[in-house]
Amino acid sequence: MTAQVVINWNMSSALVEAANRLAGAGVESARLDAELLMAHALGLTREEVFLAPDRQLQAGEMDVFEALVSRRAAREPVARIIGTREFWSLEFALNPATLVPRPDSETLVTAVLQECAAHDARPLRILDLGTGSGCLLLALLSEMPGAAGIGVDCDPEAVVAARENARRLGLRQRAEFREGDWFGALDAGDWSPRFDVILSNPPYIESGEIAGLAPEVAAFEPRAALDGGADGLRAYRQIAARACDYLTPDGLVFLELGAGQEKEVSKILEDHGLGVHGHYKDLAGVPRVISASVAA
Repeated sequence: MTAQVVINWNMSSALVEAANRLAGAGVESARLDAELLMAHALGLTREEVFLAPDRQLQAGEMDVFEALVSRRAAREPVARIIGTREFWSLEFALNPATLVPRPDSETLVTAVLQECAAHDARPLRILDLGTGSGCLLLALLSEMPGAAGIGVDCDPEAVVAARENARRLGLRQRAEFREGDWFGALDAGDWSPRFDVILSNPPYIESGEIAGLAPEVAAFEPRAALDGGADGLRAYRQIAARACDYLTPDGLVFLELGAGQEKEVSKILEDHGLGVHGHYKDLAGVPRVISASVAA
């Protein structure tokens, strides 16, 4: 009879093993991801994991951790595994219909806050097109106590996630979420048709480029939130075509951009009566957000 080999894992050794496995699977942030998954598996913070390297893991705990590591080794994003992602220092719940919020998108929040700082004292009304988890609108409302807004998404499951995030963040009295295709969600409602701020992080990846993206994106992000059509610009044309109809006279439009799209999106906006006046770069120095208003 062969004796069964029992391996006793502490957190330190389990993390080393997991990080090596993830690195071998092509995960660049292998150690960080292993720590985040360990914290999730044990119901701890990452700091608590760091401070208890010698803690022994029970068999059941190790089974849970290994299952999470297997998912990450298959290149499923940590945020999808855990089910939440921090954005603008707020925690957002995700579901399969929502993009994982990216730090680059915080550039859009910064741009809105910067340009609206000089706005007059009246309450701002904000429209977020393609709201997903609601992270952009809710981040802004958390910084602008006098503002209210509406988020629109074509996927009903995304609307469910956004409403839940608004509830969890204590912002549901100032945030409404509707299902619909861009401005079409406003046509049958009682919400004022004019907004001081219209913003969007639209799908902007060329259809033919999606399959070649990192597996975390190509295999796990909702395609409808990525696919910008043959040239990546379809959503910009749809938004620009009707934006002036929904803006107040001094209203502002803010759009997130894909890399290299600044000139093309500027022309689309200008062709539809909008004057471009602001450009914002992300932390990597890439033009990431463009702002515009109704042309004089």
